[in-house]
Amino acid sequence: MAKKKSRVLRRAKKPTVKLVSKSAVPVTPLGDRVLVRPLSEEELGVRTASGIIIPETVDREKPEQGKVVAVGEGRYDDGKLVKPSVKVGDRVVFSRYGFDEVKMGGVEYYIIKSENVLAIVK
Repeated sequence: MAKKKSRVLRRAKKPTVKLVSKSAVPVTPLGDRVLVRPLSEEELGVRTASGIIIPETVDREKPEQGKVVAVGEGRYDDGKLVKPSVKVGDRVVFSRYGFDEVKMGGVEYYIIKSENVLAIVK
């Protein structure tokens, strides 16, 4: 008699991003660009007054906040290097339409010019 093989299906865990060192960063931005990981709804705290988390399917707008993962060296202005005003680990608010999407290792990142970063959230 042939034995039947049974399969066990398991849910894949969501990848997590930990800022350990520069070597762990998948991309190094050029010039005055910044690599940002957009914040999830849980990190943003998007809840109704009764505590219900609004699912992503309800609101298809892109998040406007994220965590800085890597920063470029800066841009040259009249021969002087002007460094970006954000640093790795900062939580920032950025322009809704001023970024390019990059997906690496199942994680979505945004590449943003430093002039499109509107504020640092403290």
